[in-house]
Amino acid sequence: MKTIEGGVTAAKGFEAAATAAEIKYKGRTDMALVYSQKPCMAAGTFTTNVVKAAPVKWDQEIVKNSPFAQAVVINSGIANACTGAEGYGYCKETASGAAVVLNLPETSVLVASTGVIGMQLPIDRIKAGSAKLAEIKKDTIEAGHEAARAIMTTDTVPKEIAVEFTLGGKTVTMGGMCKGSGMIHPNMCTMLGFITTDAAISKELLQEALSEDIKDTYNMVSVDGDTSTNDTVLLLANGMAENPKITEKGEDFETFKKALNTVNTYLCRKIAGDGEGATALFEVKIIGAKTKADAVTLSKSVVTSSLTKAAIYGHDANWGRILCAMGYSGVQFDPEVVDLYFESAAGKIKIMENGVSTGYSEEEATKILSEPEVTAIADVKMGNAAATAWGCDLTYDYVKINADYRS
Repeated sequence: MKTIEGGVTAAKGFEAAATAAEIKYKGRTDMALVYSQKPCMAAGTFTTNVVKAAPVKWDQEIVKNSPFAQAVVINSGIANACTGAEGYGYCKETASGAAVVLNLPETSVLVASTGVIGMQLPIDRIKAGSAKLAEIKKDTIEAGHEAARAIMTTDTVPKEIAVEFTLGGKTVTMGGMCKGSGMIHPNMCTMLGFITTDAAISKELLQEALSEDIKDTYNMVSVDGDTSTNDTVLLLANGMAENPKITEKGEDFETFKKALNTVNTYLCRKIAGDGEGATALFEVKIIGAKTKADAVTLSKSVVTSSLTKAAIYGHDANWGRILCAMGYSGVQFDPEVVDLYFESAAGKIKIMENGVSTGYSEEEATKILSEPEVTAIADVKMGNAAATAWGCDLTYDYVKINADYRS
């Protein structure tokens, strides 16, 4: 497997486009299209929030009941959440409008929205944007890149990746893009993610692969503890690589899952590192746990601790906050045997051994914690299970961004 240039247009047969529809923003692109030249098997995972945005409900229906999907229309600026029957009707109008200009069945068009909750979409602008997107779509890397930019809200950078691997002697490609910066918390996270592949695979195994993988990727990200109304990850497979179709579990399915995990892990790290106002990606690894469930709970407890996140922002090796967060997680462990390390590109330092300070150098610890990517590793010495969670530091700018988000 190797990483290649590109995103959602890297796989054979996929096209993309971006346009400025002025849905909420002016002077920037705010609508994107992902389109496959051939019908796709589609899989999806969605927010666990009881309050689900209209696009989530639409996509759940399409993924579950439609025989195939072929396009995704995405807008930023307005989330189309808490908009009632009118909002759901706009999903249908968006899909039907795109279906006409793309010459597709309405039931093959997925929709996604991100932005402010509670506002209705300007459907005339959405329809005009869809027509423009259909007109300018291309299969180029740049078209994919522009689509990744168009779906950003408070994101500061576009997030995309592509990988190449082999299935049944055929070269297969998988690419992805996502957006996410605030209102990010485990339970499918607050984000939109779109993954495309030219692999041939059954719908059932495609869904199984995605549902399995989110447990170790999207569900392990937290920026601020808020689970969104719009969380959506869509995975489209058009079969144009012409590999022997994956219809049962085996070596090819495992290879496919590995590629999917590579794409999703990369995108998750990008979301965490680009958290609203963040200056650092904060990674928490729990090792030596009794069970995987324990490791997951412990890592999430640390990565969501506001006090720990603030310490990371201040480059302060305040290890007591980490041990405290582990202690209130609900997992039973012996704090008097825990070892704790901090690691970054600047080095690795053991902060705590068997529950007490090692007498480490504060200067060295601060140097390690001053990097843009910082990892805390806690060994609880209870077993062989491990888990990794991703988050970011907590800064003054997070409050500034969210104090006037609607304006």
